Amino acid sequence: MTKALFVFALVISGFVSAQNKLPDFLVGTWLSEDQTTYEHWDKLSATSMKGYAYEVRNGEIEVKEYLDLVQRKEGAFYIPSVIGQNLGKPVEFKLTSSDSTFVFENKAHDFPKKVCYKKLSDTEIFVQVLGDKNSGFSFKMKKVKPTVTAGKQVKQENTTANPKYDKALAEKLKGDDYGMKTYVFVALKNGANTTVDEKYIDSCFAGHMANIQRLVNEGKLIVAGPFGKNDLTYRGLFIFNVATKEEAEALLKTDPAVSSKLLGYDLIVWYGSAALPEYLDASDKIWRKKF
Repeated sequence: MTKALFVFALVISGFVSAQNKLPDFLVGTWLSEDQTTYEHWDKLSATSMKGYAYEVRNGEIEVKEYLDLVQRKEGAFYIPSVIGQNLGKPVEFKLTSSDSTFVFENKAHDFPKKVCYKKLSDTEIFVQVLGDKNSGFSFKMKKVKPTVTAGKQVKQENTTANPKYDKALAEKLKGDDYGMKTYVFVALKNGANTTVDEKYIDSCFAGHMANIQRLVNEGKLIVAGPFGKNDLTYRGLFIFNVATKEEAEALLKTDPAVSSKLLGYDLIVWYGSAALPEYLDASDKIWRKKF
C-alpha cells in the first residue's frame, strides 16, 4: 500500500464514540505534514462516510484512492480502495481499540497490519502505520481550507476526471462529489389490520394511490411500485427523496393504507445516484392508462 492510503486513515481517529457515531468535524479537506497529500471527507449518514486521497499537480487534482468509513453491527471499519493496487479491491481494517488511541487491524494483510490514530486537537491528528514487530512510519495531518497550491485556488470541478461533468446539473440534483446522495428505501408489507371490509379497503387504497401521486408531484417520492407474489409478505416499494428515516416516516403517515395499518413497512437508508429523479419526466410520457 502507498503512503497516500494511510493519509485517509488518520482522520477517523474520533470515529467511535459512546454512541458509535461518525465524527462530524472530519467533513472537509485535510493536508499531510509533508504538504504533498490531501484528503476530502463527506458524511453520508450516521453510520457512513466517504472520502478520497489526492495530490495536486500543476493545479489539477489527481485522485489516488477512495475510502469508506462504516459502522456495522460487527464493528467499525476503515476500508480503502487504492487505484492501481490489489486489482481495485478494498481492504478492510477493523477497529480493535478506542481508548486514547484508535487502532484498526488486519493481521492477514501484508502491510500494514495495524493503523493507529490519536487526536491531538480539533485540527491535528497523529497516525502510526505498523507492520510486523511494530515497524513502520508515522505522520501528522492538519485540517485546512479549500485546496491551495502555489498560491492558486484549485477549482472544485477539478476533483473529477469526468469529461461529461455538468456542474449546473450536479448542483440542481444536490449530489456529492461522486454524483451520489442519500435516499430512504421503504419496503411495504402486510399490515396488522386484517379487516375484510372491502369498501373500507378500497377507500384506503384509493387514498394510497392519490397520495403516491401527490408525493411524486412534490418531488418527495421518486420510485414506487408493487412486488410480484413472494413468501416474505412484501407488497411493494417506495424510494423517498429524503435523507433520514424520520423524514420518510412523516411522509408515510400521510398514506391512508399505512395509517390504517393495512400496510406496514421497513425502512433502510440507501446511497444511490443523485440523477435518479431525472427519470420521472420520461416516465410521465410513456403511460397510456392510469391505475
